[in-house]
Amino acid sequence: MEHYIEAIVTFIGQHAEWTFPVMFVTAFGESFVFLSLLFPGTSIMIAAGLLVPSGTLHLMPLLSGAILGAVLGDSVSWWLGRRYGHLLDARWPFRRHPELLVQGETFFRRFGLASVFVGRFFGPLRATIPLLAGIAKMSPLRFWFSNVASAVIWAPALLLPGSAVVLLVDHLPASGFWKIVAGGLLLVLLVGAAWLIDRRWFAKTKAQE
Repeated sequence: MEHYIEAIVTFIGQHAEWTFPVMFVTAFGESFVFLSLLFPGTSIMIAAGLLVPSGTLHLMPLLSGAILGAVLGDSVSWWLGRRYGHLLDARWPFRRHPELLVQGETFFRRFGLASVFVGRFFGPLRATIPLLAGIAKMSPLRFWFSNVASAVIWAPALLLPGSAVVLLVDHLPASGFWKIVAGGLLLVLLVGAAWLIDRRWFAKTKAQE
């Protein structure tokens, strides 16, 4: 998987004109219910953000591609939920991971109308919540407002930390080697913090089931 991520980031680093479509597909895969578990979208987006401060990639194609891909991914999942409902229970990934629906339903009951917005920021449930919103017949207006608003925040939240780390490390009074070490540690802390937040929420969800 790491090789796959590196290949994609290297490709857009060498072909900046592909930044928008690659980010669009990346965010769509991360948000679409039948691809999200297979697609390392979060890692690709964080890594792509590292290339912004040097000018290798421009921020606007990254952001616009990621936002539009995320909006469309959630929208298709929501439409599938409205159209086919619980017929999807027997389809992958729910056939293999039924806990996703159970945890998603718990999440949906807990946050109600805000679930689509909040769910965007919880990795394993990111694509499941829009599907459940469709099954629950959430109104199009409420869904689209939460969908777009969350995507506008979510995309920068993944792309900008990497850029911030690079800018911070560049200003450190240290040699090149120690700058690389410091940058790596900061990235590990960022990813670790995100992972711990997700795990903590899942632990609470399990306790409530």
